[in-house]
Amino acid sequence: MEEKIYTIPVNEAFDESDGCPFCRLKKKLEDTERELIMGASMMEPDIRIKTNKLGFCKKHFSKMFEMNNRLSLALMLESHLDEVMNKTIIWKDSIIGKDNTKKASENMQAVKGSCYICEKTEEKFEKMMLCSIILWQNGNEFKEKMSKQPYFCLEHASLFLEYARVKLDKKSFAVFAKQLSDVQSAYISSLKDDVSWFCKKFDYRYDNEPWGNSKDSVERAIKFLQSDY
Repeated sequence: MEEKIYTIPVNEAFDESDGCPFCRLKKKLEDTERELIMGASMMEPDIRIKTNKLGFCKKHFSKMFEMNNRLSLALMLESHLDEVMNKTIIWKDSIIGKDNTKKASENMQAVKGSCYICEKTEEKFEKMMLCSIILWQNGNEFKEKMSKQPYFCLEHASLFLEYARVKLDKKSFAVFAKQLSDVQSAYISSLKDDVSWFCKKFDYRYDNEPWGNSKDSVERAIKFLQSDY
């Protein structure tokens, strides 16, 4: 079954306990796709057709550029630019003649907003999210792994909850929601205390008090709210 393909990376992500497991999983998927597309996959005809059509977002162009393999990137850009020209070239014969400016503008926005790596990553990530629900449903071992997670970022906690709502029966979903809520509540409470203490440390009355776990509380709060990924 297809979901079995994804059990290993999902379990590996949940075996760790540093940040959101789904952020770790998504980053690994993204890195793998980036390495593949800058390697042998670049010259596969079916993949080149897709990269020509979709291109890459600003984030992934930057990450590929940092890999110092400019020839691979240039080869993809060469054929992608042909596709971009065909879709976005502007022509207007006359005031009442043929006019493609509206379509060209729409195509420009579409090209700017699409990305081969994002699409491939999301496709596999959705399957792994579903796999995580199946693993939770089928055994206590994964439930224990879930309870040991420090937190799930808000973006992925929301997705996790919605996938569970669709996949699980009402009784199982209630148990799942309680478990997720316990993990999130404990972390938010601890995080809020650390952020509050961080603020107090700027008051001279607390100069001699230890920082505790508050020094990186701002960074941790941003990661929780906006995801590590």
